[in-house]
Amino acid sequence: MSHDVTPSTDSPFRSEPTARDQAPQFVLPLVVRIEKAAPPARTDALETAARAVLVLLSDERSVGDGEWAEVVRHWQDARIRKVVRRARGAEWRRAEALPGITVTGKAAEVRVFPPVPLDGWPKELAKLQVSGTDLDDPEPPAAADASAPVLWLSPDLDMSAGKAMAQAGHGAQLAWWELSAEERAAWRDAGFPLAVRTAAPGRWAELTASGLPLVRDAGFTEIAPGSCTVVADHPALR
Repeated sequence: MSHDVTPSTDSPFRSEPTARDQAPQFVLPLVVRIEKAAPPARTDALETAARAVLVLLSDERSVGDGEWAEVVRHWQDARIRKVVRRARGAEWRRAEALPGITVTGKAAEVRVFPPVPLDGWPKELAKLQVSGTDLDDPEPPAAADASAPVLWLSPDLDMSAGKAMAQAGHGAQLAWWELSAEERAAWRDAGFPLAVRTAAPGRWAELTASGLPLVRDAGFTEIAPGSCTVVADHPALR
């Protein structure tokens, strides 16, 4: 998963080996609540996951001398891995009891946790399912507001909802890194408005060549290494 700023950038998402692979590897856990009787809509879950990443990055516990700051730094010094798991009922209640932040969308609920070592998941999260998380949109999502940030998904890739949630989170994070302190504060104070939409096939090539933050998947799951998955179209970066 690579953000191409210049060809030599040591990106956390680049699929070929980099110095980041020598650092201790951490992962950002995200858990989406999927109750059998009332699953969230796919787009709502994707947007809520992206906002959850931004909420964690901007939380006072994640910066400076905050209690999560050290693990967030370790995570950002290595590959920026995110894993989405699903929970319902008692599983969700156990997940909510762990330190983290629950972010709510229209109906979706996503809890984001401070990064953990790749092989050091809390037992309450380690037992949750990671594969097969799929969701649908009962109705096609409305057109995105062009004045707000849009995370454009590739029209060429078929991703599970869990995979797409992680990719949307990557796109939001790359946009966050590119913004100034003032632009970050304005986005945060507005409640991190954003949309996740699939780009029209004719627009995708234009977006990937635009210079906006671009996620290329490292190929750990589901899709081929180097696949372009998300373009982060934030108005401040156009």
